[in-house]
Amino acid sequence: MKELLEYLAKALVDKPEEVEVSQVEGERSVILELRVSSDDMGKVIGKQGRIAQALRTIIKAAAVKDGKRVMIEII
Repeated sequence: MKELLEYLAKALVDKPEEVEVSQVEGERSVILELRVSSDDMGKVIGKQGRIAQALRTIIKAAAVKDGKRVMIEII
């Protein structure tokens, strides 16, 4: 899931070298923290948060296979 989020985020931004994804695992949940350049923040969030919501939907669908809950925080 971490690699998928990193791949998708790098495809969206102008500075892919500044994309970082860190993973914090709990017992039944995973928190993915996505860090991007401040210039690229708008591209990752999108108008009215549509891109961010699409990223969350894709990652949640991938997490169903593992039986875990995933939350994405864009920092």
